[in-house]
Amino acid sequence: MKYKNTSEFNHDDSPGSKAKVGVLISNLGTPEAPEARALRPYLKQFLSDPRVVEVPRLIWWCVLNLIILRIRPARAAKAYKSVWTDEGSPLACITQAQHKALAKSLEQRYGDKVVVEWAMRYGQPSVENAIEKMTRQGVQKLFVLPLYPQYSASTTASTFDALADHFKTVRWLPELRFSNGYHTEPSYIDALAKSIEHHWQQHGRSDKLVFSFHGVPLRYLHKGDPYHCFCLQTTRLVVEQLGLSDEEYLTTFQSRFGREPWLQPYTDKTLEQLAKDGTESITVICPGFSADCLETIEEIDEENREIFLEAGGKRFEYIPALNDSELHIASLSTICEKNIGDWLADANSRETSSAQERYNQCQHNQMKSK
Repeated sequence: MKYKNTSEFNHDDSPGSKAKVGVLISNLGTPEAPEARALRPYLKQFLSDPRVVEVPRLIWWCVLNLIILRIRPARAAKAYKSVWTDEGSPLACITQAQHKALAKSLEQRYGDKVVVEWAMRYGQPSVENAIEKMTRQGVQKLFVLPLYPQYSASTTASTFDALADHFKTVRWLPELRFSNGYHTEPSYIDALAKSIEHHWQQHGRSDKLVFSFHGVPLRYLHKGDPYHCFCLQTTRLVVEQLGLSDEEYLTTFQSRFGREPWLQPYTDKTLEQLAKDGTESITVICPGFSADCLETIEEIDEENREIFLEAGGKRFEYIPALNDSELHIASLSTICEKNIGDWLADANSRETSSAQERYNQCQHNQMKSK
């Protein structure tokens, strides 16, 4: 195997060196344009991931390349066009804003000792490019924070795979810490609860509060993936903080793909049935999405809104994701500080000790010269 050149990496960990701590936030990814030609390579990379689709590779290669990639890009492009902005993909724009705000927050506390970058698991900027960029800036200790609050093998573990694939190609590795989720993090739960309370203050309460999480195939749960349990935990903690009764909320799962059973109850089917049963108003929040994207803007706030209203519902409201809100950035900063605080404290301690040693040596030299 040929290893990538890491000569630009600062190996000198002595006080006064340029060694820094890195924070890398990442999200799922997005195509570069809302067009079939851009969707095809993006979907191929995404759906080729064995963490995402657990089907025998030969069978799936045929299905993906001979069927899905010939049909789905055009359909997906139409959906992306409905949410695309002048600045680009909502997910990319929001993740950039989160990166900027988090970098500012950590800089206020740690100065230039922390380097913050962002990446996408699929598409650009890639995890590999982000790490190489941080390497050139002297990062020797790296904390990776995938922006998936609830761990799943198909998202969080896949991000770790991307890291591992890159690190297999380099000679010298940074000290690494990796977040496998923060579904019970108090600051995250508080941010969710306060976003709901803020919405209620502006629009009033509805008959039902729906927590909609991205779904995964049911067999993933049976194989031991804890994602389903973590989603329910997040709901329970938010509900406890809000003081809701069992009749005031429910948890559902969206975005299923294919014919096999996924986690239930399904969001679309549930909203349709609620409306038919006489529920006039609902409010939907998607706690598993750290940033608004196709699945929240188009699927929830457009498709599922239409489903509910056409089935007889009177009022549908969607609470935006936490995005780059002040509370969300504060929560992400808290998570980062819990993971990098000791690294920076150790560095400060070594710098102080070394400064004292240099001062003592200077004093000693002056005494000798006399």
